[in-house]
Amino acid sequence: MAEINKKQTKNKREAGALWEERAARYLEGLGYRIEAMNYRCHLGEADIIAWEQDMLVFVEVKYRSSRQFGSALEAVTPGKQRILRRVAMHYLSCVLRCDRIPCRFDVVAFDDGRDVPQLVRDAF
Repeated sequence: MAEINKKQTKNKREAGALWEERAARYLEGLGYRIEAMNYRCHLGEADIIAWEQDMLVFVEVKYRSSRQFGSALEAVTPGKQRILRRVAMHYLSCVLRCDRIPCRFDVVAFDDGRDVPQLVRDAF
């Protein structure tokens, strides 16, 4: 049983990495400059950190193969938003050592197993 769970976790991580890579390429096509991917700290993780002109953007990537449990956008819950805000504050203070950089939070969502992303700028 534990072996199956390890495989499922690995497959989820691999699938997540694939969708995050697709989201990064999409954002680059829109002019974003990728600063970091999968930034992790003790507070959580940011999928993508990028610059759009002089704005630092923390991007959450969500994928849903079906809408049985809601859309990809609906999966960015208030709890997830809170975590991402804390991770952003950590990144600004500990990595960039500056808290006066304009930033925002975007979401790139993939729904129903399609490769077509939906970008929501300034999502929260």
